[in-house]
Amino acid sequence: MSIMRYFALLWFVSVAATLAGPKAAPAAEKAPSAEAPVRLYVSPAGRDTWSGRLAAPAGGDGPLATLAAARDAARKAGAARPVTVVLAGGRYFLEEPLALQPHDSGLTIEAAAGEEPVLLGGQRITGWRKEGDRLWAAPLPAVARGEWDFRMLMVNGHLCPRARMPAEGRFTHRSEFKVPWMSSTGGGWKRKPTPEELTTLRYRAEDLDPWLQPENAEVTVYHMWDESLAGVKSIDRRAHTLIFTNPLGHPPGAFGVKEYVVWNCRAGLHEPGQWYLDRKHGKVVYWARKGEDMTKALAVAPTVESVIRIAGAPAKPVRNVTLRGLTVMVADTPLKAGGFGANHYAGAVDVLHAEGGHLERLTITAVNGHGIRTRRCPRQVVTHCHVHHTGAGGIYVRGDGALVQDNLVHHVGLAFPSGIGIHGGGKGTRFVHNTVHDTSYSAVNVSGEDVTVEANHLYRAMLVLHDGGGIYTFAPKRLVMRGNFIHDIPDTGGYGSSAYYLDERAEGCVVERNVSLRVARPSHNHMARNNTICDNVFITDGPMRLTFPKSEGFTFRRNVLVAEGNVAFHGTNAVTMWGDNIFFARGGKVVGKRVKGYAAEEAGDLGPDAVRRADPKLLPGWEKGVIRFAADSPARALGIKDLDVSKAGHQP
Repeated sequence: MSIMRYFALLWFVSVAATLAGPKAAPAAEKAPSAEAPVRLYVSPAGRDTWSGRLAAPAGGDGPLATLAAARDAARKAGAARPVTVVLAGGRYFLEEPLALQPHDSGLTIEAAAGEEPVLLGGQRITGWRKEGDRLWAAPLPAVARGEWDFRMLMVNGHLCPRARMPAEGRFTHRSEFKVPWMSSTGGGWKRKPTPEELTTLRYRAEDLDPWLQPENAEVTVYHMWDESLAGVKSIDRRAHTLIFTNPLGHPPGAFGVKEYVVWNCRAGLHEPGQWYLDRKHGKVVYWARKGEDMTKALAVAPTVESVIRIAGAPAKPVRNVTLRGLTVMVADTPLKAGGFGANHYAGAVDVLHAEGGHLERLTITAVNGHGIRTRRCPRQVVTHCHVHHTGAGGIYVRGDGALVQDNLVHHVGLAFPSGIGIHGGGKGTRFVHNTVHDTSYSAVNVSGEDVTVEANHLYRAMLVLHDGGGIYTFAPKRLVMRGNFIHDIPDTGGYGSSAYYLDERAEGCVVERNVSLRVARPSHNHMARNNTICDNVFITDGPMRLTFPKSEGFTFRRNVLVAEGNVAFHGTNAVTMWGDNIFFARGGKVVGKRVKGYAAEEAGDLGPDAVRRADPKLLPGWEKGVIRFAADSPARALGIKDLDVSKAGHQP
């Protein structure tokens, strides 16, 4: 081959290679895509020195041991790569909150398939010894030094009640505060309470014996729709006066309520399961339940107020974080008044300034604050969560376009009875198919614009406080309550309780196709205007009343009211459009009255041909929410349709 032909051949091969592009590397040598998802594993058997890329230990590597290490590893993976942290079953003790920030956006933390990881926001208490025949005690040097304080104790999965005096019911105090309440819209108290009025309580001499130790005792002072917790700064046994360490939300005696309870005193140990923290001697004292051996029991005291804290900023929110399948337990509350709805306390899962987050299939129990609290969180989704046995509320969600659906909430408000089952609002927020029961205050409380509350099953609410309901709303605009099933709401006095309650400045709202059973006041409407109540069925086994103080412009059509006693409609002058209702007072009377201010005065017209007083002839099944009318029922002639709310509530 001549030299010219040789170089010509080299040129041809070079051009061909250039046109063909670079030679592909073998598949095994490919660099991973910057978008490839990353899975990190965490296990009680893991080590934070491992990579976390393996679900089980193997070859000197394996899962991480802590969520904090997994979060940090996720951050190192880079924001462009979606990261899922998978938790194996077992216990994870967090003495500080797991903090997620804007650079954790897109992170998912979930349980491994078929496993139950339990996150506990505290430390295990050990060193228990018998103290007398019934009690156990464990030393806590940090408490003695004033470095640790707490208000809840979890033993073997139970949220343990604090020692209390009296054993049942409440003490009655002697303080008075006779200043008029001008409504929330009207600015609250006509005269602002003084600092002394907010920190002083006069007690009866026979109630507080020498057993009260100020350094240990804490006091709950009850108001109308909330309560205040305070420490005891001093006691004047001659003047029978308590001075509190922190101000109450309202003065003792406000609203005419004169009740209080003393917590965390040795004399208040009345039954197994109770406990108190002896701050003076630096120990926790517990009365064990039957069969409990405290040398083997799992006792945990809190070191955090939130176990998981997700926090962004208005200009830089956390985005698209998902928590799924986790169990969260043990979180504390500070010594201060909680305010309406105990809103001043945090959630065990606490979220602020986040967008598009998902909280799915979480179980939250044995916490002293709320289960879940989200604030300023648009498009937040909370679904299929089980929140129960909390000191304050259940699920608190506030943000535009949020969805709260298919959740089960019960036995909340155990320490702070103003805690609400499900609470929140925003614009376009939806509360759908939730079950809430056994709450000390309202089952559901919402506000905002264009909010929907639909197909919820709510019962045994309002067990302690007053002026709330199954569904209580404050100042909503264009809210819709539809297809809800509320039953067995007692009236414990004070301002009463209701099934469906439109409060101050509620306007343009619709309450339709709902059922209320065994609620004496199924509908209460206060300072509300231009709302519609239609196609509902209200049934009670005693007298019934509907109330419309300071309200106007209502439409009331095609409703069926059935009571064993009288049916009283207070506020006929608040209704401008009537039609095709059935009021049936079995063995009683139907009474309509006009209302001036808060007083029912002269008889009022229930509307021309607006009310039929005949038996609506309900067929069996109404106790389960299946409302059907007999063929010859007057409801048929009025065009009132059957109604089925038996499937309201959470769908597992």
